[in-house]
Amino acid sequence: MASRVIPVDPFDLVIFGGTGDLARRKILPGLFRRYCAGQMPAEARIIGAARSDMSNTEYRRLIGEALEEFGAADGKNQKDVTEFLQRIEYIAIDAMGKSGWKALAKALRKNVVHAFNFSVGPALFGPLAERLHENGIADTQSRIVVEKPFGHDLASAKELNATLAQYFDERQIYRIDHYLGKETVQNLMAVRFGNILFEPLWNAQYIDHVQITVAETVGVGGRGEYYDKSGAMRDMVQNHLMQLLCLTAMEPPAKFDPNAVRDEKLKVIRALRPVANGDLVRGQYSAGSDTPSYAEEAENPSSTTESFIAMKIDIENWRWNGTPFYLRTGKRMRARLSEIVVRFKEPPHSIFDEDAGSNANELTIRLQPNEGMDMMVTIKEPGPGGMRLVQVPLDMTFADVLGSDGSDVPDAYERLIMDVIRGNQTLFMRGDEVEAAWAWTDPIIEGWESRGDKPNLYEPGTAGPEEALMLMHKDGRRWRDLKP
Repeated sequence: MASRVIPVDPFDLVIFGGTGDLARRKILPGLFRRYCAGQMPAEARIIGAARSDMSNTEYRRLIGEALEEFGAADGKNQKDVTEFLQRIEYIAIDAMGKSGWKALAKALRKNVVHAFNFSVGPALFGPLAERLHENGIADTQSRIVVEKPFGHDLASAKELNATLAQYFDERQIYRIDHYLGKETVQNLMAVRFGNILFEPLWNAQYIDHVQITVAETVGVGGRGEYYDKSGAMRDMVQNHLMQLLCLTAMEPPAKFDPNAVRDEKLKVIRALRPVANGDLVRGQYSAGSDTPSYAEEAENPSSTTESFIAMKIDIENWRWNGTPFYLRTGKRMRARLSEIVVRFKEPPHSIFDEDAGSNANELTIRLQPNEGMDMMVTIKEPGPGGMRLVQVPLDMTFADVLGSDGSDVPDAYERLIMDVIRGNQTLFMRGDEVEAAWAWTDPIIEGWESRGDKPNLYEPGTAGPEEALMLMHKDGRRWRDLKP
């Protein structure tokens, strides 16, 4: 089943940090795939901007190599590569100074969408915004894309919001979280609000608990210096997992409109109960037989930064009171896996004998790998010998439905960049959302810092520290297995 491709309006997209890892690994390969899909109009143009002195030819060569390195170009689409690279230009620019800005102003065309991707560190957000306006480059119709991290705490997030607000309206600011661009995340809303089957059951009366897991098999690697100042709480929970929690728990918006959706997500964040110390587990991976420890990779032998975190969260509202949400994320774990598991309650009364067994329904929404959903339902085990209940999955793997390899499903960055050009903010975070998330997160971090808590060590290739298993066992529940 081929996906329907709707071309966007002509645009000039400027990528600040155009020679950086994110631009080469995600942004430009994503744009190339949209070009190959026919979504990028002939008048579209991409301008890379960075400090390095480089000609258009040199920059195009750099991007051509990136397309090949990161799997967008495969040797069979060389004609597309050549045509795509002709749309790309490069301007050397000093984000903190004056050089390059006049050239950028001259290069931008009139009567097309102007979007500016800040693929740089947060310290440059303000200077870039200021210079775009000083030089008359941005106007009231321009859009800026802001990459995470958006702040380190509530104070810094407020400061960033205030800085950007000096130059851009909220409707012009696109705070990107690539998790929201995943097909399965958006299908979560479709499943909930487009099917009468689920929404009547989507509450504390019928759902026992919800698990949200984002597990990685890699360590911090070359990000050790950054990660040691951040940790799993700031790097993953405050943004990615928080957004997944909000989309799972929010009330139905009045319509599928950017502000209506984000209003409901904000209500969820404001309804979160503070996390008790006993409902939180932090971990840090130790050395494996062939892998270094977190402390070695971070080059900080005394580090108390968590590479793993698990917590039990309660939402204080009518829909969810009494139904806990369990979140966990970590590095060097047994499997690379991102999923949301909705565990329904067992039937209030069983008509079968005790030895028949009993199983609760379970909806699993897989974000990676193999995006899709499956629903575990209870049936009779085939064969003689009486009534025996077993669980079987009703499986919907997107690759199976959409084609042999799922190649028609856009990558998260592809979708989100095109949404910027369309002017659709539904899948982007609003400023008050970010601040509310930090307002909930900060006291948790301050709590373990004031107590001097140290993370529990766990072996690489496991499901995290034993204490995380006990977090659910004490409630009579268990985590879903991490299957490689």
